[in-house]
Amino acid sequence: MGNRRSLAVLCGSVLLLGVLVTVMLHHLLENPFYDQLEAYTLEDERFRAMAFGEGNLEAMVMLAGEHGVSVGEVCCAFLVEEEYDLTETKPERITFGRWNSLRESMTERKPVEFAKLARAYDAVLSDAVYFPIPAGDSEGAGKYGYGDSWGAERTYGGERRHEGTDLMDQGNGRGFFPVVSVSDGVVEHVGWLELGGWRIGIRAPGGAYFYYAHLSSYDHEFMVGEEVRAGELLGFMGDSGYSKVPGTVGNFAVHLHFGIYLRTDHFEELSVNPYWILRYLEDKKVKYAY
Repeated sequence: MGNRRSLAVLCGSVLLLGVLVTVMLHHLLENPFYDQLEAYTLEDERFRAMAFGEGNLEAMVMLAGEHGVSVGEVCCAFLVEEEYDLTETKPERITFGRWNSLRESMTERKPVEFAKLARAYDAVLSDAVYFPIPAGDSEGAGKYGYGDSWGAERTYGGERRHEGTDLMDQGNGRGFFPVVSVSDGVVEHVGWLELGGWRIGIRAPGGAYFYYAHLSSYDHEFMVGEEVRAGELLGFMGDSGYSKVPGTVGNFAVHLHFGIYLRTDHFEELSVNPYWILRYLEDKKVKYAY
């Protein structure tokens, strides 16, 4: 009698477990992004990678503009669905119908989390107007290059990760390339920094902090609290830094280190990858005679 009862209890437990597993699998298959809005936060590596992929950010900005919606909401929906990596996604998949379906499902289930992520994408993207190196007035104006060096190893001052994108001078020399502000904003930091050399950091209206480092010189003596406009000349590309001694140059190749930072629940300045944002801004340049 006792064995039959134990067997019945065991069978009932197995049946219940099977039902629960079936329900969970159905839930995940029907709503693959449901739990991701909780799992991925602003401090998650996948969010910070800003993996928009080729042409997708352009498509999302265009979709947002055409339909009068937030670019942050558009980005949030597509990136969450694709586990925060659109590098294998084609721009043709960025459609209003698909976005609207994703947004409705996400906001119905996780409205607070969706809104928080959307605001973060808006902070990064909504104020970015110009590429930080302007277009020259001739084909021979100079050359530069950059790649996705996010997370690459750096050793000066101890082992650390690279938290930005380096736009490398290709033989033009210190002080050749002008550097302009990507956004409107207010100067929050300026002057010498051991790692960044002559640097300037600008807080944009939406909350993002845009950081320009290793300058050879400034356009003028910027003051903390000074307002700047998108496209305004900040200074010139150089190789300053990696020293406690102000003015030190020559410790590395001439380049502009460009960084983007957000304020989060736990960090005053949390870096996000600027690479794909710079790719998007490549054809958005002010003209400068050099």
